[in-house]
Amino acid sequence: MTLHGLYILPSLFTAANLILGLISVLCSIHGEFTTASWCIMGSIIMDVLDGRVARWTKTTSSFGIEFDSLADLVSFGVAPSILMYQMVLQTMAKPGITIAVFYVVAGALRLARFNIKAHEGVSSSNYMGLPIPAAAGILASFALSYELFENGSEITVKTIPIVMEKMPFIFKSIPILMVVISILMISSVPYAAMKNFKWNRPKSFQLFTLVVIGIMLVISYPQNTIFIIFLLYLLSGITGYLWRYIRLRQSLSLAARLKKNTGDTAGPEDRK
Repeated sequence: MTLHGLYILPSLFTAANLILGLISVLCSIHGEFTTASWCIMGSIIMDVLDGRVARWTKTTSSFGIEFDSLADLVSFGVAPSILMYQMVLQTMAKPGITIAVFYVVAGALRLARFNIKAHEGVSSSNYMGLPIPAAAGILASFALSYELFENGSEITVKTIPIVMEKMPFIFKSIPILMVVISILMISSVPYAAMKNFKWNRPKSFQLFTLVVIGIMLVISYPQNTIFIIFLLYLLSGITGYLWRYIRLRQSLSLAARLKKNTGDTAGPEDRK
């Protein structure tokens, strides 16, 4: 393959991402929510592959970054928003429209911020804010699980009972969940970026074991496990942020006490 062909290769995956996003929108409009959700999941896979291919072939470019963001906005911004609107939000009238629009705008802002950092050459081991593919994955995987719940007597796919029991509650919580997801996308809460993970690090074996277990669960309980994985990723950023905040407050409190104790034990001559 020529050098020119190498530069086209990542864009083919990006185009596939965009096409699947558009198909998802059309399926959602026609009430085919399971197909629409799987199209979003396929877009996530294409999004991962286009980045990997670009790095492996060393064909990362400004065009690729911009094209990727435009595709992501459709597949992970517009498509999940329409999916949730058709499934849940349309019964809420104007508040439902507002939530759907807010999600898309937050996703666009998230992508714009990411592009600025990419063009400036800023690299980090973590993402700042919830990545938009993960946001879309949460909503699409919920839709897949809820469709199983709705068609419980007609399905042959294995499900996790405790997850299926919570589906009605999660369904009612979707408007709040979408607002939370939207805020997290434009927040400064750090999320792990697996693309920078090095398999030769000491904890690689433990992570590899978890990945294998996750794959086995996905094979056994596909829809439910995918939803759990995305939900855990969402919670990982929040819990990590809160843990670091608590540790920082404890450190500042300890430093203040040490400073106070040092001042109290100083002699009269030391205080002059």
